[in-house]
Amino acid sequence: MEVLKEKVEEEAAATEQAEVAERGEKLLRPLDARREEAPMTQEMLRDLEKKLSEIEIVVPEQPLTFTKDSIDISKLPLSYQSNTLKEEHLLQVADNFSRQYSHLCPDRVPLFLHPLNECEVPKFVSTTIRPTLMPYPELYNWDSCAQFVSDFLSMVPLPDPLKPPSHLYSSTTVLKHQKGNCFDFSTLLCSMLIGAGYDAYCINGYGSQDLCHMDLTRDVCPLTMKHKEMVREEEKVPSKKYAIKPPRDLSSRFEQEQEMKKQEEMKGQEEKQRREEEARLLEVEKAKIDPLHGLRVHSWVVVLSGKREVPESFFIDPFTARSYSTQDDHFLGIESLWNHKNYWINMQDCWNGCKDLIFDLGDPVRWEYLLLGTDKSHLSLTEEEDDGMNDDDDVENLGKEDEDKSFDMPPSWVEQIEISPEAFETRCPSGKKVIQYKRAKLEKWAPYLNSNGLVCRLTTYEDLECTKTLEIKEWYQNREDMLELKHINKSTGLNIDYFKPGHPQALRAHSYVSMQPEMDRVMEFYETARVDGLVKREETPSSMTEHYRGRSDFLSYRHVDFGPRVKKLSLNSAESNPRPMVKITERFSRNPKKPADEDVAERAFLIQEERIQLRYHCRDDHITASKREFLRRTEVDSKGNKIIMTPDMCISFEVEPMEHTKKLLYQYEAMMKLRNEEKLSRHQAWESELEVLEILKLQEEEDDAHTLAISIYDTKRNEKSKEYREAMERVMHEEHLRQVEAQLDYLAPFLAQLPPGNKLTRWQAMCIKDECLSDFKQRLIDKANLIQACFEKETQELQKKQQWYQENQVTLTAEDEDWYLSYCSQAMFRIRILEQRLNRHKELAPLKYLALEEKLHKDPRLVEFLKVFV
Repeated sequence: MEVLKEKVEEEAAATEQAEVAERGEKLLRPLDARREEAPMTQEMLRDLEKKLSEIEIVVPEQPLTFTKDSIDISKLPLSYQSNTLKEEHLLQVADNFSRQYSHLCPDRVPLFLHPLNECEVPKFVSTTIRPTLMPYPELYNWDSCAQFVSDFLSMVPLPDPLKPPSHLYSSTTVLKHQKGNCFDFSTLLCSMLIGAGYDAYCINGYGSQDLCHMDLTRDVCPLTMKHKEMVREEEKVPSKKYAIKPPRDLSSRFEQEQEMKKQEEMKGQEEKQRREEEARLLEVEKAKIDPLHGLRVHSWVVVLSGKREVPESFFIDPFTARSYSTQDDHFLGIESLWNHKNYWINMQDCWNGCKDLIFDLGDPVRWEYLLLGTDKSHLSLTEEEDDGMNDDDDVENLGKEDEDKSFDMPPSWVEQIEISPEAFETRCPSGKKVIQYKRAKLEKWAPYLNSNGLVCRLTTYEDLECTKTLEIKEWYQNREDMLELKHINKSTGLNIDYFKPGHPQALRAHSYVSMQPEMDRVMEFYETARVDGLVKREETPSSMTEHYRGRSDFLSYRHVDFGPRVKKLSLNSAESNPRPMVKITERFSRNPKKPADEDVAERAFLIQEERIQLRYHCRDDHITASKREFLRRTEVDSKGNKIIMTPDMCISFEVEPMEHTKKLLYQYEAMMKLRNEEKLSRHQAWESELEVLEILKLQEEEDDAHTLAISIYDTKRNEKSKEYREAMERVMHEEHLRQVEAQLDYLAPFLAQLPPGNKLTRWQAMCIKDECLSDFKQRLIDKANLIQACFEKETQELQKKQQWYQENQVTLTAEDEDWYLSYCSQAMFRIRILEQRLNRHKELAPLKYLALEEKLHKDPRLVEFLKVFV
């Protein structure tokens, strides 16, 4: 990158010298003679050069973490920069409460009440929560809200793991920078949950090391967990009293007992080996003893039961978006919790973690509250305690005291939380996020970030070191071929592609080992979207089986056996030289409109043997079915004589021979019909082969092209509409510039100030000249300021990319690093060019000023009045 910088600097310096030399030759000659005659011009030039020299370029240093120095507070509203009278009163109440708490509980840590915000202003933690209902239906449930916060933000560890942070930023600032600590995560998540109607609270407590560091390497990925299928036990049919007795069991009981002993011994050995293996893995996975166990500060969210039909209270870790029971071992204690209305201190003992805590916030013995008048009702009293408080005067006096001491929580000082559609779609910072689990790695991407539509990849491994890949699952979106999921098993080589409805061939799933035709594969289809009702197609090198459903001809099964292909010289052997068909077997469902003896259940076309076998459906009151076999021969002999149908050409088995006597004419017509149906079945089997080739070709083209579907309502990604809109805007802008240039007159604004119809005087001409020069001078200064602003913007963007690279350097791929180096090279080129433009502007601004003065002296409207001063 340094070599590239040097090349850019050399090229820019050469270009600058050439331009300055060319312009200097044109402008300096007439200007040198006039400098002696115009002392006022010299003073204005010196003033201009002085103001331009005051503009300096200072490249700020890149902050390593998310601190207040990286936040621009100049554009923040007034509520961020100061407190109202009510907020000041609340801070005084909180300080008084904290002093009483420290006096009564000197062995406990100080309360986390009013940390500083991004503007160094103390704000009460409850006012930092801004309940907001997001306009996206996906963010209406707690799990989707937690997943969004976990994906959208990057985790920044606490500066001191043993203390709460000294600053608590607003949710709007956290969303803008997409990073924060556990308290920032919890505040944002709690604001979204309360807005969605949940009874949610932020917690200041203590967590395990894995929880505080967002370490999931000892946790199983939720996507790898298999749901347990409910197995229904078959109901035993009660034995009938007069049922037939089963035959006697003549097997040896001794042999059965010996066999059972052997099986039990084998099971015991397998169980012992399994336990030893589990113990070995637990020893390997066992975490090192944390010297700060129980002291690490962490913040999470608790959702209490009651609202939104929540049956039981539970915890949510905002880092991972996972829900936990209130008795989970990861949570080691609670100091306090708060929502947007009040603040509570935990007065219960946490020697056993959070397992014994009772989240009844109306109980003042277990939870000490800060403000009165909350929506939490007090703990219900017993009858004896209730009898002691029946005095009306005491109740009235108590009510008056509560009314006097009550203080409502001020409204939140945070602005309305807004998430743009682009940010909601992108989710992850920079569009990508990697999470490492136990024997698994989960990668997430924003839609349209990858050219092939990949949005998620789950890689599972055999070992804990994640070196041997077991299987890969990839999820896709916006694919034109409707590909949704690709499952790759590295051990067996089996690939399974799952498609959404909308595929050109209504493909549902495709299982294969190789994409070459005539190999082992299984294709499943959406039968309701196909005309032929195809459900499943299984193919091997020597056969093809198809399953149908809902056909008008009641066809439900077709199996085709192929023979070895005859070698032919052809470019495309699969299409022009198909495999010869040896046998076609078809099965049909029961047609209730036909008698069972005339409704074919299965027919087989033995093509090489020239035979056709039929099996009919069985009657309800029979145990056997009728069968018929036709010996298919040619219609004419070698001499061209027509062959007559003979009885030996049809072999039949009739269940009821006396009911139906088939004549030769019927058999002949049936055989001719079967010959036509055989041709149709062979043609349909050939079309199935072509369809397989077409699907493979389409899938191969889609994998190479990576074409993504873009909605017509997506104006930012729809290239056709975007190009058309940009072309129209360009034409309109060019037309506007032409009109402006045609009407441009540098003296028009100043001449318009004079009374219309009056002749220009010498004094007025001098005033117009001075005003024009003064205005041009201001324009030169504004241009310099604009170039400086562009320079600062480019440097800030480069700093953000450098910070992103430092945070994600460990997980970056080679492609990401190449992209980062390319971006830095281009950014440094732009920064250098802007710096050179500013320096060149400083050098040429005086020359331009003198050139305008010369032009004014030669203007025909002013020349006669300015001759005296030349």
